Amino acid sequence: MQNTEWKSIDWRTTIREFLMITIGALTYGFGLVAVNIKNNLAEGGMTGVTLILRAWWNFDPAYSTLILNIPLIILGYHFLGRKGMIYTIYGTLALSASLWIWQRVPFAQTLNLHHDLFIAGVLAGIFGGFGSGLIYRFGGTTGGSDVVARILELERGIPMGKTLLAIDVIVLLTSLTYLDIEHMMYTLLSSFVFSRIVDATQDGSYSAKGLLIISDQNEAIAQQLMDQLERGATFLTAEGAYQHDKRPIVYCVVAPSEVVQAKKIIIGLDSQAFVSIIEVHEAVGEGFTYLRKPTRNLLSIHRRQH
Repeated sequence: MQNTEWKSIDWRTTIREFLMITIGALTYGFGLVAVNIKNNLAEGGMTGVTLILRAWWNFDPAYSTLILNIPLIILGYHFLGRKGMIYTIYGTLALSASLWIWQRVPFAQTLNLHHDLFIAGVLAGIFGGFGSGLIYRFGGTTGGSDVVARILELERGIPMGKTLLAIDVIVLLTSLTYLDIEHMMYTLLSSFVFSRIVDATQDGSYSAKGLLIISDQNEAIAQQLMDQLERGATFLTAEGAYQHDKRPIVYCVVAPSEVVQAKKIIIGLDSQAFVSIIEVHEAVGEGFTYLRKPTRNLLSIHRRQH
């Protein structure tokens, strides 16, 4: 059984995931040491607790990160699953090692932005958000409040978002014991940037727009979207709630820069068409994650003729 289990592991993917989690931890750790600590900015979650311990008793965050997470990882053993446990342990060790390394690298101690806390707050959010986003995207966590939130969700049915928010609020309020209001406000700016960067990094860079089109000219619209934009179109069968008549809905995913052109195509064929534009956080496939076929635009036609 053990041999079969080991053979079933995709080692190339696993090594890639661990590598990206390591890069994420190094990025997050650098931001914490070079920006947050250097410019006296707080942080939410378990990382914020380590900064509080540093401010109160000068306890090294590299060690407190590890010590605080050990009981949480043991507690969460039955909830995380085997793979989740391995990735959580690795993420915690990688972050702890990252904090230890960056506190001993000279240039990481020179990023003093006390003269402009706005830049410090933005940079803290960028480094922390990008690092955490990489860790989450490749299946890892850094333990801490993530484990607590997961346990409460499974045992008590409390959404993880609410638990994480409550923990952040408690930690940030406690951080006022060593921070003034000015630094706390820039910490909140950092938290906002952090959340946006985490979402962008975790969801992927291949964002798109989804078009849901209800029109009597659905066939013509789908054809023109395929011909002019060279994007695929799909017919979804829907039923109207009022008259209960069944009709097709055209679904098409386009790049954000193509939305205006797509709307012109639709309105040109049916000015009464109903169009709903939705966010597609990640699009995988031709034209998004690998090259699409060459478009038949005027430039390509001109090149073929010459």
